[in-house]
Amino acid sequence: MINYSLQCEQTHGFEGWFASSADFDRQKAMGLVTCPYCDSKDVSKTLMAPNVTTGRQKDRTQAVVMDNMRREMIAKVKDAVKEIRANAEDVGQRFPEEARKIHYGESEARGIIGQATPDEAQALTEEGIEVAALPVFPEDQH
Repeated sequence: MINYSLQCEQTHGFEGWFASSADFDRQKAMGLVTCPYCDSKDVSKTLMAPNVTTGRQKDRTQAVVMDNMRREMIAKVKDAVKEIRANAEDVGQRFPEEARKIHYGESEARGIIGQATPDEAQALTEEGIEVAALPVFPEDQH
């Protein structure tokens, strides 16, 4: 893992861990590298001093990095699910029926969410209707 010193267009400084320089470039091109202060995607690497670690330090550092990356990824997934829920109509148990109506032009095109059994979701997919399961997080079940 490589620890890069990063800076956004607003000169906010922060760090990011990447598997390689190519990994940084790929993630930046996909819009995944953002400033934690202002959410800017205009981020660049800055000068940094090399860091030499022992094997044991490296193992601990990688564990911390993976935990941080996992937290960041979960936060991004939660944000995406929140955005989807905020911009879609919840049709509940009528999801398969409403999805078909929209697909076949019998109802207005719009984003919908709801419930479907695995068999219902598979049947929709086989009809060419795109569906995706939204994750449910423990805190959403209260």
